[in-house]
Amino acid sequence: MARPVVPAAEREIGLKHPVLSHGFVALVDYMGNDAAIVQAARVSYGQGTRSLRDDRGLIRYLMRHRHTTPFEMVEMKFLVRLPIYVARQWIRHRASSTNEYSARYSVVPDEYEIPSPTEVRHQSTRNRQGRGAPLPTEVVERFRGDLEQVAKASYDAYTRALEAGVARETARLLLPVAFYTQWYWKSNLWNLFHFLSLRLDPHAQEEIRLYAAELARLAQALCPIAYEAFEEFQLRSLALGRREQVAVRRLLEGATPEAACSEAGLPLLRDDGTPFTTGEGVEFLEKLERLRGAGPAATV
Repeated sequence: MARPVVPAAEREIGLKHPVLSHGFVALVDYMGNDAAIVQAARVSYGQGTRSLRDDRGLIRYLMRHRHTTPFEMVEMKFLVRLPIYVARQWIRHRASSTNEYSARYSVVPDEYEIPSPTEVRHQSTRNRQGRGAPLPTEVVERFRGDLEQVAKASYDAYTRALEAGVARETARLLLPVAFYTQWYWKSNLWNLFHFLSLRLDPHAQEEIRLYAAELARLAQALCPIAYEAFEEFQLRSLALGRREQVAVRRLLEGATPEAACSEAGLPLLRDDGTPFTTGEGVEFLEKLERLRGAGPAATV
């Protein structure tokens, strides 16, 4: 049986797409394509017995109804170079295979990430793990200067430790999370889509979103029909909870958004009358804004 070959993906193999200051994403290998998804779903169909339109319709059906197994027949392997602090977020996605550069075995390169001035911002008042409003220029420059100083001093100390005979596995403790690591990362298509649905979201950290955008572009090159379905039914879709559905019914009956939220049990105001800045009611209004075309949507 011949291995499926996708010309658009073949052209990508080995190409290092830059991300951040020293990072990149490269497609190393792949297995399967859109046809493999269809074949797995139909199991016994003969090639050529169905049209491309039929295949597209089936893939879109599978995505809409979350029939995940056929998408798992496609796999992609990447080589990724990324800052350690991004890697620590990335590795939380456990449904994949990862083999990381070993700082116990090899010397860590003198490469570290310093965020651009626009990415050094206040702590968000809404998202406890995110960034918010811009900071004064002097604060930004002091932070970036301190980071540069710490990185250089730590690498100098790391080098001295190695030269003095300290074991690499111990000397690496001197290096902060701004330094780069590298790994092979392999995932099936369904788990990659799950990764992308979380890491392309506007709430995800900017740095990992940049990596996710490159992964998304490569997945789209390999499986354009599946990616189209993923983008429509997951990436750009809106999920409505039970109470949100009640609120939508009230909106269709002519209620104001505030009244609809109140009747559906989606609070917008605290007991003292001040508005919530987070919570189910606020998130529902944000979904309405997205439906009106005014809100952000995850994209590549």
